[in-house]
Amino acid sequence: MFYFTARGYKISLVISWIAALMLIFTYHRTFIQYFKSEILQISHSKNNVSFLGSYGSNVSHISEKDFEINQIFNTINNSITSVPFTHFNLTSSAKKSRATIFHYGQQYCNGDSLTVRVDMFNYLGQRKTYGGDFLTARIYSTDLGAAASGRVEDFNNGSYNIHFILSWEGNVKISIILYHPSEGVSALWRARNAGYKNIIFIGNFLYKSQEIETFCGFNFESQEDKCVYADKRDGEFFYCIKPPNVPCEALISMRSQNLNHSYLTTSEKSIINRSNIGVGIPIDPESIAVTKCQRNITDVKPKCRIGMNIPYPSGYFLNNLWHSNFCNLSSYEPLSHIDECLTGKLIYLMGDSTLRQWIEYFQKHMKSLKFFNLPALGAHKKHLALDMDRNIYIQWKRHGHPFVSSSYSVKDCAYIAREIDALPGNSNTIIVITLGLHFRAFPVHVFIRRLINVRRAIERIFLRSPETKVIVKFENSRDMNTYSERVSDFHGYIQYLIFKDIFKRLNVGVIDAWEMTIAFASYNLHPPETVIRNQINMFLSYIC
Repeated sequence: MFYFTARGYKISLVISWIAALMLIFTYHRTFIQYFKSEILQISHSKNNVSFLGSYGSNVSHISEKDFEINQIFNTINNSITSVPFTHFNLTSSAKKSRATIFHYGQQYCNGDSLTVRVDMFNYLGQRKTYGGDFLTARIYSTDLGAAASGRVEDFNNGSYNIHFILSWEGNVKISIILYHPSEGVSALWRARNAGYKNIIFIGNFLYKSQEIETFCGFNFESQEDKCVYADKRDGEFFYCIKPPNVPCEALISMRSQNLNHSYLTTSEKSIINRSNIGVGIPIDPESIAVTKCQRNITDVKPKCRIGMNIPYPSGYFLNNLWHSNFCNLSSYEPLSHIDECLTGKLIYLMGDSTLRQWIEYFQKHMKSLKFFNLPALGAHKKHLALDMDRNIYIQWKRHGHPFVSSSYSVKDCAYIAREIDALPGNSNTIIVITLGLHFRAFPVHVFIRRLINVRRAIERIFLRSPETKVIVKFENSRDMNTYSERVSDFHGYIQYLIFKDIFKRLNVGVIDAWEMTIAFASYNLHPPETVIRNQINMFLSYIC
């Protein structure tokens, strides 16, 4: 009797457990489906920006990476002042605004800090009551070849403090520029994340000696058959409308085309008219005198090394040479020891044409370094330079989609994460990465995803080869004259902040090209040789 009672009890207990597990599973599945649906349809009402859902229908599950992308996006989104455009006269006016030097008239010594207060006014002369203006600031002495950028502190009430470090003696001029008013910033941010219609790509297919062109891009509403070029592991997707009776593998080259399209209203476009971009804010006086002063300066900076924390500002120009604020950066010309430093090194430059400038600089100034002529299409083909006597190998390859340019081959490049995965790594392997300029015209989550994928690839190579050296070069400022909605330096600045955030915990060297070009006032897509020389000098300081 007891046996059957115990056995019945056990059966009842098992049935109860099974029922409970089924109930938990049903609830869990319902919750996850609901949660996934909610995440995929997140709409940030602050700037009316859709995020994860805007990546198309490719996100089949919510991964750790998706949450990180969303978190980074939210952080940036919440930091950008959202203000509606009502009338041009109510926007920030550089000429009506004013800048004041704190404690003007005191003695200014080399090494001191300098703070400038900026108060913003609109075109009607009314004081602004909210922040979010995109300001750039620098101090400079043209005759000394000296310059440094300033750190902008936004109080979100129409006032700003600009912080400088006085790093040289002499007459120092101050420049504070209103690049975009907060109303323009808000409009540009909303427009950037509204979609993909700023630029389209034209894919060239070659099949049975016949060339066919078709549209390509990140997102298509068309119901036509598509070729899907996917890196499913990393969640990277790119599409081309499939030509009839042509295999997707026949795609050989790509070029970009700017579309006559805007996500801005007609009124908003007036804010980013060229005459309203990069206008100086009056400051009286425009300069101060900095003297040496008699002080005991005992601060000895350590040798530059990979993995150091980088302050802002991180350095300054003097005699057109970049000097670091955080490490002992040799001021010698890079040419002095470059051959010795690079002997036996395998250097992989991965990114855009601002990094291609490096390999061109190397070849120009290292007489024994010779280009190996690789047959391919256009200037954006892979570049390879060799020094057989010193066993130096330098390679440049462009990054994967998007690459905004004239025609280039799609057969000789891959996403940077995959390029890094293909390298075994060792103490003589050096990887240099830059990303940014080609991403400005697309929703920012494309850029965030790419950087996370690159970071993870770097973490993988460090696992198999901790001695591999990795240097990241941030993107630089560019000209103000073209396509502000697509390529404004505001977009570049946001990407600069994202790049720093995603890579801040990695043991990598940093070359702050953004700070260098702002300080140098290099409003050029391809910075001048002086800037490139100093970037390479910083690079050498990390590896020599």
